[in-house]
Amino acid sequence: MCAERSYARSISLPPDEVFRNLRNAKRFAMDIGGSLAKLAYYSTVERSRAYDDHHLYEIQEQNELGARIHFVKFEMTYFEKCLDFIKENLVSSHGEMMGKVVKATGGGSHKYTNLIRDKLGLECDKEDEMQCLIQGCIFVLRNITNEAFEYQRHSPQPYKFQTMDADLFPFLLVNIGSGVSIVKVESHDKYERIGGSSIGGGSFLGLGCKLTKAKNFDELLQLASQGDHRNVDMLVRDIYGGAYSALGLPGELIASSFGKMVSAKDGEGQEFEEQDIAKSLLHTISNDIGQISCLYAQLHGLRKIYFGGFFIRGHPVTMHTITYAINFWSRGTLQALFLRHEGYLGAIGAFLKGAEEDDSEKYCWGENYAGSSGLHSTSPPPDFIPRDRTASFDRFELDRLERPLVSLPALLDPPSYFPDTVDLTEDPDARKYWLDCFEEALGKVAARAVASQPSRDDAEMRAQQFMAKYNKRLETLREHPFAYGSLTVRSLLDTREQCLNEFHFADPYQHIKQQENEAALRILPERLQHLDSLEFRARQVALAEGLLAGNVFDWGAKAITRLMEGDDSFGFEEAMSKLQARPWLVDDLDPWLERLQDHPHKCALIFADNSGLDIILGVFPFAREMVLRGTQVILCANSKPALNDVTYGELKILAKKVAELCPTIRTALSEGHLKVMASGAASPCLDLSRIDEMLSQECQRRGVDLVVLEGMGRAIHTNYHAAFSCESLKLAVLKNKWLANRLGGDVFSVIFKYTKGSKVEGKTPSKNDIGTQQPRKSPETDR
Repeated sequence: MCAERSYARSISLPPDEVFRNLRNAKRFAMDIGGSLAKLAYYSTVERSRAYDDHHLYEIQEQNELGARIHFVKFEMTYFEKCLDFIKENLVSSHGEMMGKVVKATGGGSHKYTNLIRDKLGLECDKEDEMQCLIQGCIFVLRNITNEAFEYQRHSPQPYKFQTMDADLFPFLLVNIGSGVSIVKVESHDKYERIGGSSIGGGSFLGLGCKLTKAKNFDELLQLASQGDHRNVDMLVRDIYGGAYSALGLPGELIASSFGKMVSAKDGEGQEFEEQDIAKSLLHTISNDIGQISCLYAQLHGLRKIYFGGFFIRGHPVTMHTITYAINFWSRGTLQALFLRHEGYLGAIGAFLKGAEEDDSEKYCWGENYAGSSGLHSTSPPPDFIPRDRTASFDRFELDRLERPLVSLPALLDPPSYFPDTVDLTEDPDARKYWLDCFEEALGKVAARAVASQPSRDDAEMRAQQFMAKYNKRLETLREHPFAYGSLTVRSLLDTREQCLNEFHFADPYQHIKQQENEAALRILPERLQHLDSLEFRARQVALAEGLLAGNVFDWGAKAITRLMEGDDSFGFEEAMSKLQARPWLVDDLDPWLERLQDHPHKCALIFADNSGLDIILGVFPFAREMVLRGTQVILCANSKPALNDVTYGELKILAKKVAELCPTIRTALSEGHLKVMASGAASPCLDLSRIDEMLSQECQRRGVDLVVLEGMGRAIHTNYHAAFSCESLKLAVLKNKWLANRLGGDVFSVIFKYTKGSKVEGKTPSKNDIGTQQPRKSPETDR
C-alpha cells in the first residue's frame, strides 16, 4: 500500500518554537495538501527600542509593535492535533474570530472543510490553488534575498543563489504536484496555464510503490539516490556499442527507459535492484518534465523557468535530475531555477488574499533568520527510519519593514550587483574562520547586551537564550552553509542582530555610543580649528586621514575592542598614529587629491559608519569641506541599531549639536545643502539593492555624482567590487588580522579606493577576487 504510515497521535508539539507568538495572531490562512499542510498567520511582535528625548543624551527603552507573518509546515498526520492547538491558543483567545472565515487553498481545503468548521468554528473560503501559487512565487521573488537558485549537484558549491531581479517578468512556473502545470506569468495579474502533463509526482509515487517496497515519497527518493539507472535503462552505447556520432548522440544517453527490463521474463533472466528501478523511474519522469518545460519556454521566448511543487520539496536528487534534463534539452541555453521557500507558495498566496484590505503587498518584507528553519537537505539518511512519535515542523518568518526598499540609482548595473565580497559557501577556509570567529565572540556580545540593561533582572536569562539560539544557527550553518542563501559575513551579522532583537536587546551599545558622542563633541571645535589652519592639500590629506582614524573606533572588531577596553585614554590622535604609513595597501589618495583640484561635485552621498569619533571628528568635517566646495551632501545612517553604528535617530540629534558648534553645518542644514536621511539598513554591512525608497528618490532629485562608503562592513565585507555610474570613495582601516593578512596587509592597513564612474560595459570582478588576489594599488586598473 502506498499511503503514509499511520503514526501515533500521542505527540508533543513544541508550541514556543513552532507556533511562535500565536496568541497575538490576527488572521491566518492554510494550504492543505495530501501529505503536508502549511499554516500562515499574521501577528504583532513587541520589540524593545532605544529612544532619546532630543537631549544629548538621555536614553529611554520603549516598546514598539512590528508586523510579522509566520508560516509553519508540517505533515498531515498532525493536522487534527494542530487544529486543536490553534483552537486553544488562537480562536479561544480571539472570541471575535469565531464564525469568521479562514482562507484556504490546496486539494485538502475541500476535504477538511467540515473538520475545520467543527474544530475552529470557521468557514473555509477556498482560493484557487494555481492563483495562490503564482502570487506566492511573485511575492518571495520580490521580497526575499537569495530566494532563487540553480542546483549543480557535482559542483563544489551546489547551490548558486541568484540576486534579486528587478525585471522579474515574464517567467515560466512549472508546478509539479500529482501532475504538472506549466504557467506563463507575464505580470502580477496576467498569467495563463499554457500546458502541462499527467506524468508528474503522482506517477512517480504510484509506480514507485508498485515497483519497489517503498511506502512513501521520501523512502522512494532515498532508494533513487542509491541507485544506478544504467542497470535498468538501455543506453545508446548498449545499442550501437558507443556514441552515435552521426546524430550527435553520446553513448551514455538514455535510449530507452527501463529498456533492459524487456529481457526479464517471469522468474527468469536478470534480477533488478529496487534502487536502480527507482532511479530509472525518477529519470523517466524528470526527463519528460524537463523536455516539455523547455519546449514551452522556447515556444514562448522565455528565459527563466522556476520549478516548484511536492515533487521538488528541496530534494537534491530531484533538483539534480530536473537540472540535468533542462540543460540537456535546451543545450545549455536555459537553467532550471528553484526556490528556497517553494513549499510555502500556496500558503503565502492564500494569506495575501486574506490580507488585501491591509495592502500587505505595498510593503517590503524581510526574512527573519532567527525564526526560520532554512533550506536543509531533505534527503533521508542511509539509515532512514520513518518517524513514528515526533513531528517535523519547518518554519518561515517575515518581518514587515518600515519603508519600501529599492536599488541605489547610482549602481552601474543593478541586475549584476552582488553586495558581498566573499561568498563563504564557496570558500571553505574563510567559512571556517568566520564561523569560528562569531562563535568565539558570542560570550562578549552577550555580556555587552546584559551590561546595556543594568536595571533588568531578566537580562542574564535572556542573554543565555540569545546565545543558545545564535549558537544553534551557527551549528546549522556549519552543516548546511546554504540554509539561508549565500553565507556571508553580512548574513552572519544580520542573523546575530535579529537574535538579539528576539530577546529584547535592541541596542546593546547605546550607552557606549552616548558616551563617545558626548566626548567627541567636546573636541570638535579644536579639530575644525586645526583643519582650517592648513593649506588646501594638507587639509584634504588631514580630512582623509581623519575619516580613516575615526573608522578605527569599531566595537565589532576584536583588536579594537581589546585596545579600547584596556586603555581608557585611547583617542583620536592615538588612532591616527596607528594608521599604516603611506603607501597604503590600496592607495588612491593622490588621484583623489587631483580630482579635488577640479570642479566641485554636484552631490555627495555619504554612508556613515560608527558613532562617536568616527561620525563627529571624521565624517562631519569631511561633509563640511564638501559643502564649502559648493557640493550638496546627503548624510545617511542605519535606520535601526547594529553594533556601535550611528543610527538615523542619533544622527539627526548629532547634526543639530554639530550645527551649534559649526556655522557652516548650521547654514547647510537650514538651507538644505546638507540633508540627514535613513539608509533603510539595520546592519553593519550594506546592500545597495535594498535602500530606503525616499533616499533613492532624493539621490535622483539631487543628482548624486559621488558615493562615499566608509568602514569594513560597508566598503570591504560588502561593496568592495560594487561598480557605480558616478565617482566613488571606499575607505576603511583593516581591523581584522586574518582578513588583513589575506589581503596582503596587517592590522591597521588602509584601504583608500577612489574610482571614477563609468558607463562602459566591462568584465565584472569575481565576488571572491578579494580572497584570491592582491587588491589594486594603483587607480589605473579602474580606468
